[in-house]
Amino acid sequence: MADLFTVQGAGKAEGPLADRMRPRTLDEIAGQDHIVGPGRLLRRAIQADRLSSVIFYGPPGTGKTSLARVIANTTRAYFESLNAVLSGIKDIREAIDRSDERRRLYGKRTILFVDEVHRWNKAQQDALLPWVENGTVILVGATTENPFFEVNRALVSRSRIFQLKPLTSENLRETADRTLSDKERGYGTWRVRFEEGALEHLVEVAGGDARSLLNALELAVETSVPWPPAEGTEIPVSFEAAEESIQRRAVLYDRDGDYHFDTISAFIKSVRGSDPDAALYWLAKMIRAGEDPSFIFRRMIILASEDVGLADPGAINVVISCAEAFDRIGFPEGNFPLAHACLYLATAPKSNTTLAFFDALAEVDREDAEVPNHLRDASRDKEGFGHGEGYIYPHAYRDHWAAQQYLPSLLRGKTFYNPSYIGYEGKIRKDVLAKRELQAALILGDALGAADGEFLSWSASSKGREGWFKRLESGRSALLLSDRDTILEQCNPVRHDRILVAAANDGLLLWESLRRVPEGLAAALVDTETAREALLRYASTIDEPEQPIIAVQEKGLLPSPEEADAWFDCHSFDHILAREPWRRGFGAESPRAGFTAFAEASRLLLAGGGNMVLLQSPPKLGERISRVLAGYCINSKTADTIKRLAEAEEAFFAAPGRWTWDTETMEHSFTAAGFQTTLTVLDQAEERLLTEKDIAAWFDPDRSSWGSFIHKALGEKDFQALADILREKAKQGPLLWKWRSLLLKGTAGEV
Repeated sequence: MADLFTVQGAGKAEGPLADRMRPRTLDEIAGQDHIVGPGRLLRRAIQADRLSSVIFYGPPGTGKTSLARVIANTTRAYFESLNAVLSGIKDIREAIDRSDERRRLYGKRTILFVDEVHRWNKAQQDALLPWVENGTVILVGATTENPFFEVNRALVSRSRIFQLKPLTSENLRETADRTLSDKERGYGTWRVRFEEGALEHLVEVAGGDARSLLNALELAVETSVPWPPAEGTEIPVSFEAAEESIQRRAVLYDRDGDYHFDTISAFIKSVRGSDPDAALYWLAKMIRAGEDPSFIFRRMIILASEDVGLADPGAINVVISCAEAFDRIGFPEGNFPLAHACLYLATAPKSNTTLAFFDALAEVDREDAEVPNHLRDASRDKEGFGHGEGYIYPHAYRDHWAAQQYLPSLLRGKTFYNPSYIGYEGKIRKDVLAKRELQAALILGDALGAADGEFLSWSASSKGREGWFKRLESGRSALLLSDRDTILEQCNPVRHDRILVAAANDGLLLWESLRRVPEGLAAALVDTETAREALLRYASTIDEPEQPIIAVQEKGLLPSPEEADAWFDCHSFDHILAREPWRRGFGAESPRAGFTAFAEASRLLLAGGGNMVLLQSPPKLGERISRVLAGYCINSKTADTIKRLAEAEEAFFAAPGRWTWDTETMEHSFTAAGFQTTLTVLDQAEERLLTEKDIAAWFDPDRSSWGSFIHKALGEKDFQALADILREKAKQGPLLWKWRSLLLKGTAGEV
């Protein structure tokens, strides 16, 4: 531990420059802001000293060991380190024994850093596995090889993988400049002068590797003059010295190294991209280098399902047949079935919808949900527990299909498979989606259903008939999912982005945001402590560092940057999302004031180039009761009453107040705040069953502002007559309810 993690002395002290200049804090780590920047998951876990097992994966010189050093300097746990090249099972057992003793005797955690963890064989990795699993040690692994291939799958599944990126030229230049000015650890006590282009050459050839840059910098500087020179000496470094100090690495085809995997990757990506010429080139290069044909066929069989899939269900049969033919004839004639399979896949239609399985697998890992009651085996526990009750037998219906719930109740509304438009899938797409739309209607998140909380299908003996029909005939669930997906598609977050969801009481945008930014931040604002507690209960099964951060903002929709920093450890975000944030009023004297306050607060919170996406439905563009009743029970008297109702409704929505705002009111507020805006008008509709409770609330002059206005305009008799007509219409089934929503995307300029 001391050899690896003890901080070296000043610039004149012994020790390689690369080791002396290692970062000491998170803020000194260059080029990895996507995982250790403000608000990111890993930064929060390190600062809170709540780190779980992690594996750092990335090219040499990107900061894997430096991150381990920062953890060592930060954690209150005991820190041990091993190098997989130099240690074996005996060293692992000794480290485990010491860790177990600390935990038993002192209740102290141990973090075990393993450098080059991929260099351990399977037996060595297996020796560590049970101790990671039972919490005796928290593993911090570092590897330059893909851990999903080179590290024990069980060990990977118990660790979170963080991929470090190669440093950019700007990152490397900053590192070099800091080294040249640092008087304690670098060359700041001398005046180092590089010939024009010399330092730039070192940065370019280092290829994203800070260690390579610092080693070359050390060699160039310390061989340019007799070392060490007197303090304040000028040290000129020529271009020739820089060239001699760093050499480009040779790139060869190594069947056990990166180039082997890079070449098969180029082959697979060429086939996936439907480029038969490039696919044949990379195939020929692998064969000429002596690659094992069985390895190539294995990858093509995987591709036939992963990338061609149901667009051409016969592709996998072609590739397997070619592989069997190769096994029979061998080289050189075996080149023909190799090329046959390659060209077939490269020219086949493509679909990757089979990846939906891994979404389902991830959902199983997240939530081991129970089988819904109506899908359980009725042959065993039907009498005692009602298993199977409510199941609809599809073959008893036309087309041998009937809408009902098949997913567990916890996954209501979840979709995994999205058929493409290509090939065979294009032929089945319409039917798949049509059935899914009916299925979605059964799984609305309302309070109707069986007593145990499951949303069962209706059978003749069921007491939930009315509720089942309401769920079957309503499009509310599909509408919510559509709104959610529309908003997130507009902002298009990546895994390490920071998202703030405003007015997040229903959690609709929050949970999907959390899934899309697993290495970033999903934060939310709610307007009551009760709402916050409810959302945190839903998140209680997630590890604490990965949970969303939820704050209560009672007096406004968005906080100031200072409040955000206090609540979320982050004062800026990449995306701010909101769906219908003003359902409970604007919290201001007018809609324009509410929009302006939201726009100005958003602008202060957004990082440069970030965006705000807002979906809001203006009451002015909502459905009218007069339109719903038009054409119903028409006689001259009824028609006249409905006409008067239409005029009264138009007057109501034109009267000054919170009902009258429109697209210009909304868009102008955000443009004035400095956003580049795009506004889209969405036509919304759903089949809605109106209940007596709905109608009674609307037609109550004392409780409803709409009811009060219409009552005065029409008089008591006609007002009640219209309520009765609406009740009669509602009894006949669901009503098509139409309105318009505004989707506003505002992009902040670069700071």
